[in-house]
Amino acid sequence: MSRRSPFEVQLSLEERSILEVRASSRTAPHATVVRARVVLLAAAGMQNVEIARRVGACVDVASKWRKRFCEEGLAGLRDRPRSGRPRIFGAEVVVAIKAMACEPPEQRQVPLSRWSSFELSAQAVSEGLVPAISSSTVRRWLASAAIKPWRYRSWIFPRDPDFADKAARVLDLYERIFDGVPLGAHDYVISADEKSQLQALSRCHPELPCGVGRPRRVEFEYERHGTLCYFGAYDVHAARLFSSIAPKTGIVPFMELVEKVMTVEPYASADNVYWIVDNGSSHNGQRSVERMAAAFPKARLVHLPVHASWLNQIEVVFSVIQRKVVKPADFADLDALADRLQRFEERYNATASPFDWRFTSKDLAGLLERIDAHRLGEPALIAA
Repeated sequence: MSRRSPFEVQLSLEERSILEVRASSRTAPHATVVRARVVLLAAAGMQNVEIARRVGACVDVASKWRKRFCEEGLAGLRDRPRSGRPRIFGAEVVVAIKAMACEPPEQRQVPLSRWSSFELSAQAVSEGLVPAISSSTVRRWLASAAIKPWRYRSWIFPRDPDFADKAARVLDLYERIFDGVPLGAHDYVISADEKSQLQALSRCHPELPCGVGRPRRVEFEYERHGTLCYFGAYDVHAARLFSSIAPKTGIVPFMELVEKVMTVEPYASADNVYWIVDNGSSHNGQRSVERMAAAFPKARLVHLPVHASWLNQIEVVFSVIQRKVVKPADFADLDALADRLQRFEERYNATASPFDWRFTSKDLAGLLERIDAHRLGEPALIAA
């Protein structure tokens, strides 16, 4: 016969509710479930031997968590802090390897463009920093660091001397402001560009549908059937898309797109229609401004700065087209590609809503300050 435990468990309604949730959980750690069940069974009047049998543990386990709960409540069911295994590498080693990871390998006469965790561990050993260290340890240190030098993104410094003014004008138009004056009810903003070199590719073998545990399969080899150019004009506030297709880019097909927009309502009777474009050959320079004004006096061409297509909302539409309409490419000919692109316009206009564009002229000013800090080499400003 087992000795009766001196620890009698009494549960409040809140404690019982919490323990019942833990005891029936299918996702909680097994230890958490066992401890909750021990306490609930103890509260039901069972002794430790019977509790141990019920939960599939030894008597000492039942006795331990019963006592802990009686002395500390729910907090007593948590694991106590443990010291763990002593550190093998000191803080100075961790700092030194992280510093090495932030340096170009060429500074240490290593013919690489960037480090891997394996190469960092080998370099640390070769320099005598440590007698031995695994690449997984180095990888774990770097993963927890704020700076991750193995990552990179391509970007370009603004080259346009009027970058700030041109970009701010476009961003203000997105907020329905032009030259500091709010746009009227009959003013519209169109974002336009062309997506060139769209290829009609036909796969050499039909694609295979997805199955259980297997993704859709697309044949790697293909045949080329030529290219076409897709012209798009997007009303940024009404989320309305206009498009046209031509064999190649040029002034003529671009002006045909402009005519398609400017001859329908509400643009035909608008007070002003602002056309935001980049500096592509179809619509660059002062001549394009004059050409647009001569053809459609109510249309005003607004140029983005050089290398600033990322500020043009039509590029977001083109991204949707690339991901949802074109890829994975499998078109029998150019007509099949053109047909899908044209049908997409009607589908898009039926459901689209304006983009949640949040980058404003104020954000632009902050970005340009950080870029200037890079140019001047002022780390404090860069960090800010």
